Amino acid sequence: MELFETISKRHSYRGGFLDKKIPKEDLYKIVQTGIDAPTGCNAQSVSFVIVDDPATIQAITKVVGGKQVCKTAQAMIVCVCDKTPAYGNLSFFVEDCAAATQNMLLAITALGYATVWIDGAIRGEIATKIAEILSVPKEKEVRILLPLGVPETPGKPNTKNSFEQRAWFNRYGG
Repeated sequence: MELFETISKRHSYRGGFLDKKIPKEDLYKIVQTGIDAPTGCNAQSVSFVIVDDPATIQAITKVVGGKQVCKTAQAMIVCVCDKTPAYGNLSFFVEDCAAATQNMLLAITALGYATVWIDGAIRGEIATKIAEILSVPKEKEVRILLPLGVPETPGKPNTKNSFEQRAWFNRYGG
């Protein structure tokens, strides 16, 4: 899929997935796009756990409250952040994680899979439990969960406001 088409077709998918395994080669490609994302001060503060073991997927699903999108996921990608400051006392792990996640969302779409960016729903105790399941070191933070697979039903992007409603040249509001 061409880049601009991929961007326009990307959407958050919360439905079920078909029982079709995702080849490790595709998971590698997807995560490599996350690794290739820009990072503040080149700190590379985000690492990734690729989960394709059904028992581990089910353990994570239980922790996140049995969400439909997780129940039938054929794989999950978990973004793990290192909050160590990269410049003085500034850490860019949030921005780094967001850039990596966006790249992976586009790769997932381009390869014909679907996912939803789960962030706020897993913060705190849930993130800590996911970290324990995946043996993430205590000084790192589980930040994003991407359950993925081949969607049971096609999804479509939400309608976006027009360019004229959201962007202007030279000053806010045109």
